[in-house]
Amino acid sequence: MTVSRCYYEILDVTRTADGTEIKRSYRRLAMKYHPDRNPENADAEKSFKECAEAYEVLSDPQKKQIYDQYGHEGLRGRGHAGHDFNSMNVEDIFSMFNDILGGGRGGGRGKNRQVRGYDLETDVEITLEEVLTGTEREVEFDRLDVCETCQGNGAKPGTTPETCTTCQGQGKVAQAGLGGMFRMVSACPTCDGRGSVVKEKCEDCYGRGRNAVHRKLRVKIPAGIHHGQAVRVAGEGEPPIPEVSPDGTGTRGDLHVLVRVEEDSRFERDGDHLIQIVSVAFTQLALGSTIEVVSIDETHSLDIPAGTQTNEIFKIEGAGLPDLRTGRSGDLVVIVRLAVPTKLSDEQRELLEEYAKTEDIPVHEAETSFWDKLKGAVTGS
Repeated sequence: MTVSRCYYEILDVTRTADGTEIKRSYRRLAMKYHPDRNPENADAEKSFKECAEAYEVLSDPQKKQIYDQYGHEGLRGRGHAGHDFNSMNVEDIFSMFNDILGGGRGGGRGKNRQVRGYDLETDVEITLEEVLTGTEREVEFDRLDVCETCQGNGAKPGTTPETCTTCQGQGKVAQAGLGGMFRMVSACPTCDGRGSVVKEKCEDCYGRGRNAVHRKLRVKIPAGIHHGQAVRVAGEGEPPIPEVSPDGTGTRGDLHVLVRVEEDSRFERDGDHLIQIVSVAFTQLALGSTIEVVSIDETHSLDIPAGTQTNEIFKIEGAGLPDLRTGRSGDLVVIVRLAVPTKLSDEQRELLEEYAKTEDIPVHEAETSFWDKLKGAVTGS
């Protein structure tokens, strides 16, 4: 399949996205465009296959490097064209990326195999204040559940699926290999591995055995969570697919709630520490003073010694954010910065001019750089 659209655009990620972000985005979009959720929607199936092609390239470091430098033509010209996803069916694509999509699939009907449904993902946005205290969010998402009308077998009520005559109910077929030396076993093409075929389809699910349902639930977001981390809600994913478990028997997948933390113009976050720039007057730095510093939830008094220089760094212990695992709070790192007035009254100008006559600024040897100081304040070294 020739795709002219940018792979990064297809997966809705930036060129600087790492492997985890690329994988997460692919899983979300693959579930969104899966034909089971979009019956008889050719555009959704096209998007589904585009996402698979984009992921195959961007998840491979070598292919990604070639694509970043030369684009689509670079991949084709170097023998990295990959699979023809346009000619592949949806089941084959899911099998290729089964570990990413998080569910058990397959053509066999082994009775002792542990089967699991697909994981789902949604996202929420919270504030820095909510990171401090923890919060709750109501999330909404769609998932496929076992059709209540046919109990998942896809057949019209009053009828039952019939044994597949191609595979004799085995769900798989064997073909002779090269020279008859070995056999290749694959899912039966007639029944897609179910072992049975539906003659009269259920009118509610169109024979698929699954229906899309809309879910709402409240999710607790723990204090200290970071941007990009996810909260796992066990059992809120999908049941095993009909090919493996028509009635949904097995383990449901999970719901992963991806947390995005809004930027706060007052602070920069570094792990559990917060960094804040506070403007102070020349007299406060020169003479020393006590200033008030507002953290996320309270006001702190900070003593500024006489002779403090602009960009000097102070630390208020325990005024940062809690650690997600231990609950121990980080620090608030305060950078004091000289605020130069843009307008002066006549009296202020006169006083400063008199002071300037007495001013003698000493030349100091090179000091530790500002960034080294900041790093030391944050790490505690």
